[in-house]
Amino acid sequence: MKRRPLVLLSCLLLAASAGPAGAAPPAPSAEPLKLIGRTELPGYTGDFDHLAVDEKAHRLLMAAEDHGSLEVFDLDTGAHLRTLSTFDTPHGIFVVPGTDRIIVTDSGKGGTRVLDRKTLDVVGTIKLAPGADSSSYDPSTGRYYIVTGGGDVGMKVCYLNEIDPKTGRVLRQLTVDSDHTEAIAPEQHGSRMFVNLADKNEVAVIDKASFKIIARWPVVGAQANLSLALDEPHHRLFVVTRKPTKMIVMDSDDGHLVATVDVPAIVDGVFFDAARQRIYVPGAVGEVGVYQELDPDHYRELARVPSAQGGKSGLFVPSLNQLYVAASPGKRVGGAVLRFAVEPQ
Repeated sequence: MKRRPLVLLSCLLLAASAGPAGAAPPAPSAEPLKLIGRTELPGYTGDFDHLAVDEKAHRLLMAAEDHGSLEVFDLDTGAHLRTLSTFDTPHGIFVVPGTDRIIVTDSGKGGTRVLDRKTLDVVGTIKLAPGADSSSYDPSTGRYYIVTGGGDVGMKVCYLNEIDPKTGRVLRQLTVDSDHTEAIAPEQHGSRMFVNLADKNEVAVIDKASFKIIARWPVVGAQANLSLALDEPHHRLFVVTRKPTKMIVMDSDDGHLVATVDVPAIVDGVFFDAARQRIYVPGAVGEVGVYQELDPDHYRELARVPSAQGGKSGLFVPSLNQLYVAASPGKRVGGAVLRFAVEPQ
């Protein structure tokens, strides 16, 4: 694919503008992402899903959902260490803080499993409805949220399950009238969380205390909103859609449209870099889109950084200043995991 310029002088805003009136932010002087490693996974087919980092054990973990396995990599070198084949269709991975436990959501028959952090042996399960997939941890409350149900398992509704990750106990369950619920973004200094209702083209706003939906905001100008990130200090939600592929910037106070930005096609993750005020959007077309938040109302594309075909899933780790991209092979044979250093350090 032809590579686009690293710095584009035009802003991707509601109105074509170099930024807010009277402000012309300096252009970046270097690539925002630098490829520092690529680990090949020969023989794999199908989709890869989410990734997680266990910094204490120096491991990177990846859910190879269509391969039915959890893949383990050395965090420092990228070397492929192990394949754990005790799964059916793994999706989300959560290293539980302050414990020696890892939770892996699985939409297959075996359900969501609990692993020993040291040995990676299965030591328990969490009893949920079928179809466990999207998940998110809320550090402000210590609760872990897992979506179950949905059309993939023949159900017309989804369930949002609130879990104590240290015990695996299900505390509350919310029934959502959606058969495709994807991505969860909890506020850390507020009382709400945001959830994509992909089949409704809406974002649901959930009150943490009552565990009820208190608002439903339409996603304007696009459909299939699968990815979600939150810039809480600036009250902005970044919603990435697939029909067509856009990043819809919404005001997280009332849901009104702020901006619409073009991003690489076929996305399964969007990541906000609070330190640099950037958004990273990996696309399966083999590019990572990098966008600068000039201010809460204005955004500029910095680069389309080459990655790999199928590279739609990712993970940004602020403590390591690294972005990881999982390149799904799809119908091809052979995938990869790429490591990018975020610049400037």
